Amino acid sequence: MATARSASGALNGPPALNSMTISDHHKSPVGFTVAELLVGIAIVIMIGAAVLAFQKNISSLNNFLSSNLIAQSDARKALKMMTAEIRPLSPSSTGAYPIAEAGTNSFIFYSDIDNDQLKERVRYFMEGTTLKKGVIKPTGEPLAYNPASENIIELAHDITNGLADSITPIFSYYNTGYDGTTPPLNEPVDILAVRLTKITIIMDSNPSRPPGPITLTTQISMRNLKDNL
Repeated sequence: MATARSASGALNGPPALNSMTISDHHKSPVGFTVAELLVGIAIVIMIGAAVLAFQKNISSLNNFLSSNLIAQSDARKALKMMTAEIRPLSPSSTGAYPIAEAGTNSFIFYSDIDNDQLKERVRYFMEGTTLKKGVIKPTGEPLAYNPASENIIELAHDITNGLADSITPIFSYYNTGYDGTTPPLNEPVDILAVRLTKITIIMDSNPSRPPGPITLTTQISMRNLKDNL
């Protein structure tokens, strides 16, 4: 009997121990299988990647919006400056006509922009997608405007008037009969006929993405050239 029980115990005991050992073989000390750990790690990595991508997109959007706002602010300041300088244009300090050139992407005129009683030669013009301003002060005896002394500054960037799908003149010119619907003067513009200029600035920091271009415009009547009073 003892031998039978011993044999039975020998037969029944070890399989239970082996079964428990095999069952726990692929589990970590905290009770997770290797497969469960791998799945958990993969999920954490995916969540981390999604968070990083979201943060990158937010940062990119913030930079884009900031760039757009700065460009718009610069353009508005440029329009304000041009209005203040074009409206009172007058004959140069050497007696030349107030307007020297009236082009679609450049406008050259004479105006006392710094209140020193001398008329500066002012040139607003486009170079690529940048609006620039050049100023020549008259010097010498007798007074003369030396092109080599022109001081050029940048006023606004990201201007897209000249893009193939958006060709719009920066400057349009009108004569004394302008009523709001009159077409602009034809090219080449007769500077003696100009009484008003319309300035249109189309801006887009990134044409390949929304929200699309922004258009700023203003009209400037040249008070010293009025002949319809």
